[in-house]
Amino acid sequence: MTTTPTIESIQQAALKLRPAARAQLTHALIQSLAALPEAEVAELWLAEAERRDSEMESGQIQGIPGDAVFRRLRARYGK
Repeated sequence: MTTTPTIESIQQAALKLRPAARAQLTHALIQSLAALPEAEVAELWLAEAERRDSEMESGQIQGIPGDAVFRRLRARYGK
C-alpha cells in the first residue's frame, strides 16, 4: 500500500533541492498553471484573495501601507 505525499512533504523535499533544481521545478509548476482554463485561474485567484482577506480580518497577518511598500521598493531599486 502506498501513501499519497502531502503538500507539506513535497514542499520539504523541494526545499532540499539545489537552487537551480528549485528554479526548474518552480518554472514547471508555473507553466502548468498557465495551461489552466482562464475561468479556473480566476477561481484560484478569488480563493487566494478570500484566504488573504480572512487572514487580515482575523488578525493573523497585518497589511503594509502602500506608501511603505513603495518606499521600500525605491530604496531597494534606487528609483
